[in-house]
Amino acid sequence: MAVVLVGIAKAGFGGGVGAVATPLMALTISVTDAAAILLPLLIVADIFSVRHYYNIFDKRSLLYMIPGAVIGIALGALFFGYFDDNERILKIGLGVLALAFVAYQLGRSLLTGVMAKSRPSGTLGVIMGAAAGFTSTLAHAGGPPATIYLLPQKLPRDIFVGTNVIFFATINLVKLVPYSYLGLLRVGNLTTILILAPLAVVGVWLGVRLNRRFSEKWFNRLVYTLLCLTGIELVSGASVINLFF
Repeated sequence: MAVVLVGIAKAGFGGGVGAVATPLMALTISVTDAAAILLPLLIVADIFSVRHYYNIFDKRSLLYMIPGAVIGIALGALFFGYFDDNERILKIGLGVLALAFVAYQLGRSLLTGVMAKSRPSGTLGVIMGAAAGFTSTLAHAGGPPATIYLLPQKLPRDIFVGTNVIFFATINLVKLVPYSYLGLLRVGNLTTILILAPLAVVGVWLGVRLNRRFSEKWFNRLVYTLLCLTGIELVSGASVINLFF
């Protein structure tokens, strides 16, 4: 399910629902393994989603966000490297990010309303790009910082989605460098990646069609509820999700 959600999010449907994938997988495997398995799958999904948006994006935004993202990715790699031998700290950090993501979704209208009073500056683009790079490195959940910068610009929907697609496709490729350096991309995970790859493609296919035909409202509510429960479980160490499902 986590991988299908990644594909759906990559196609621009469901806001940042792909953010649930890493926390959900981290309930059963290590945080680093969850992140490492998902990165190649994200890149597979990127290949198919970029085909739909390769010439539909806002160049100005990417010129500010991508350099910032590179800085954020470097900081995220340092965090991973420092706490690599402390799985509990990594799970708590991932859980906090998951809960922060849910809090952002609940308060997004207020936040973007304040931001919309003036056009976001290039400096903000670099800062939000760095934040997106950092959270994306740890949990493949860079959507909120990117949205904070892009949404107030009131871009047409296709350009907004396309800019997100190109931005995250780019930083996912950049993340291969620190992931490789930290030894996260293990040969032992290759079989798992090959088995799950078709699900990412299915997710993109579903996302493109859902984006054209269905409302995101209730779909998002279900996913964010799941993400909230997952975050609580990662932080507390208790089996919260089993009480509901």
